[in-house]
Amino acid sequence: MSQRLSAPARREQILDVALEVFANAGFHGASMNDVADAAGVTKPVLYQHFDSKRDLYQALIAEVGNRLRNNIAKATAEATDGKSTTELGFRAYFRWVAEDHDGFRLLFGSGSRRDDEFNEAVRQITADSAQAIAPLIAVDIDESHRKTLAHALVGLAEGASRRLVELGDEFDPDEIAAEVSALAWAGLRAVSPK
Repeated sequence: MSQRLSAPARREQILDVALEVFANAGFHGASMNDVADAAGVTKPVLYQHFDSKRDLYQALIAEVGNRLRNNIAKATAEATDGKSTTELGFRAYFRWVAEDHDGFRLLFGSGSRRDDEFNEAVRQITADSAQAIAPLIAVDIDESHRKTLAHALVGLAEGASRRLVELGDEFDPDEIAAEVSALAWAGLRAVSPK
């Protein structure tokens, strides 16, 4: 029998377990029975917290996206200039990837991209991340160009992370962050004002 937890603690426990289940099996490969078994709860308990498998998966996408954004926001809050913001942001991002492969795979794996509703949720997380980065690009360019560059930075981090996660090897997130942020910073410095 599972330990008696408060409703918020049980919900958090289910989300943590479901993240691993869905990251490994994908949305279509995992069942609510799989999640309930892994969490050590009955299906009725699971359905007390989530209306459906789709509802649970959407909650996971939102939770993982919030963790990612919060990590980056917290890390860059004390930055004093564009270069340190770039370095600290990439460091927080790559540390998140290194510590939460399952979260990365849930957001950026093919399972979330094959479903229109899930893809839109992930696209919104990416857009929100770019929206947060855009004002930090300290170059005299129009807003549309600034947003395009912000999306390019998000894509740079995602592309590098995708390769690292696919390799399956451990990696030093600070070393990768230093290399990628140096590349990004050099590129941003080369942007010409209009």
